[in-house]
Amino acid sequence: MKLTVLTENTAGGRFGAEHGLSYLIEHDGKTILFDTGHTDLFLKNASMAGYDLNDVVDYIVLSHGHWDHGDGLRYISGKTLFAHPSSFIKRYRKADHSYIGLALTGGEIKEKFDLITSEKPYRITNEIIFLGSIPRKNDFEAKSTTFIDDDGNDDLVPDDSAMVFILGDEIVVVTGCSHSGICNITDYAREVTGIKKVKAVIGGFHLKRNDHQTKETVKYFRELNVDSLHPSHCTELPALAVFHDEFGTDQVKTGQRYFF
Repeated sequence: MKLTVLTENTAGGRFGAEHGLSYLIEHDGKTILFDTGHTDLFLKNASMAGYDLNDVVDYIVLSHGHWDHGDGLRYISGKTLFAHPSSFIKRYRKADHSYIGLALTGGEIKEKFDLITSEKPYRITNEIIFLGSIPRKNDFEAKSTTFIDDDGNDDLVPDDSAMVFILGDEIVVVTGCSHSGICNITDYAREVTGIKKVKAVIGGFHLKRNDHQTKETVKYFRELNVDSLHPSHCTELPALAVFHDEFGTDQVKTGQRYFF
């Protein structure tokens, strides 16, 4: 399995950066574009890395319907797109009512892509699974939100999903922002695949501080004995520092390639 970082908050070498996330993942004979960031930067960085995404991408997967993960969809079309059915709702920040949903409407998405939505796990290939709705079972994740929907109700981002890749008797979990909780996501990936050994977890962990949630997450991954962790994007510096101290994690940057 090969993962190339196309969009990230932190620039690497010649590659540009923005607040967003996009990965190009090659596995099981398929090439997956996981999220697109919020501009066409993912296309530019892909070209610098030697990829023409219009030629190489088999499928696009959207982790959830936030602007910094899906507004890049404006710059690509004609692909099969997997998403949670709630990804296209209108959503806002509570603090200033600024819009944080997708620029494209659900109708526009359907016109541009062969859209497949699923709340249940969707097996794209034998070794590639879109997880759909993530059960939120533990007592320390996904308990509050700074977002509201178009009706003014709390938006706990029910569409927040992730992917799991099977590598023999191990799995790799790839997440966009982990609004549903990175531990909840990892537990569900193990449940869906029936594989207990987690080789790696990469993506946004949505941890902001060195607080109770971060400490519990560190404890969880320590007990799980994951080979490698790569928190990025929406994982802020205080939490990143904890992971670096505990696990020796690196900083994920645009242009980097990971082989699992």
